[in-house]
Amino acid sequence: MKVLRKYCLTLLITAIIPVVTARAQDHMYSQFFNSPVYLNPALNGQFEGDLRMNLIYRNQYTSIPGNLSYLSASIDYNVPQFGGGLGLIFTRSSEGTAYLNKNNIAGIYSYSVGSQDYVLSFGIQAGVTNRSIDYSKLVFGDQIDPSLGYIPGSVSGADRPDFNNKFYFDAGAGINLTLKSFNIGGAAQHINRPNESFTGTPAQLPVRATLHASYRYNLSKDDNLYDDEKSYLIPSVIFYKQGNAQSLNAGMQYKRRSINAGLWYRGGGSGGPSAIVLSFIFDLFINREGGEKLRFGVSHDVPAGGLNYGNTSGTTEGSIGYETTLPSRQRGERKFNGASRCYDFY
Repeated sequence: MKVLRKYCLTLLITAIIPVVTARAQDHMYSQFFNSPVYLNPALNGQFEGDLRMNLIYRNQYTSIPGNLSYLSASIDYNVPQFGGGLGLIFTRSSEGTAYLNKNNIAGIYSYSVGSQDYVLSFGIQAGVTNRSIDYSKLVFGDQIDPSLGYIPGSVSGADRPDFNNKFYFDAGAGINLTLKSFNIGGAAQHINRPNESFTGTPAQLPVRATLHASYRYNLSKDDNLYDDEKSYLIPSVIFYKQGNAQSLNAGMQYKRRSINAGLWYRGGGSGGPSAIVLSFIFDLFINREGGEKLRFGVSHDVPAGGLNYGNTSGTTEGSIGYETTLPSRQRGERKFNGASRCYDFY
């Protein structure tokens, strides 16, 4: 019976993953602030140094059979002449026992306009996505005996789709405005509605729309300190919508010196899973004179509705980021001196 329950659960997960994919909901990071380029291509090149590298990994529902893992790695270069930058992002997702994998690599260009009071940034993204599945890992009904359960080595007579591999062009764009202590932005991914079907029957990927807003409240107004030594409260709201799926993430960060702690609630929309998220960011190394920063982030999601924590073990994310200033460029050289920037909000 234990073996039968195991394979029934595996079959359930295998069945759920194509349904989720059919709804075409991209993965979302709880640490959206530690993967800014994935959140919005307009945030590309928006940092104090010259070169920035970010890596984030998400392991979702760790105790459920059928791995759900997501990774994004990005590198972007700040070009002070136009306040934006050039970037490259790689994203990978692996879902289910059939290893439904999706790999994307894309280039990003961003440009900013503004003054000492505001910065308005625009970003465009274009790349190639590969989607693949391993049909040999799927288990079908004719491979299960009513008494014994799954029959090892059995071969299903079910017809398989024509393809197990798909390449397509993918594009996105975004905009972001920083106005003193307020930051707001929006992005749209898959704006060309690529066809990701394995069967030949068209299955267009819906546009993923993202809206985000943050406010930075200074708790150290009267203190004569550097910005990265002050204390802040930073409430934020992130809204995602893709096809019929949507999610709202609302919460607050407390930022003081090299530590940033956050508490969030993520609602999954009608019928979607909700979660309470606890996040921490640690600036492990800051060289203010050399413009270097090494940052580590960790977060954990606890299901708040629809799923049981004991059955899923929640979701864990880890991230690391590094910024540096090149020797050939003078420290502090940027186009909009005095203006707040989006990176001041995380």
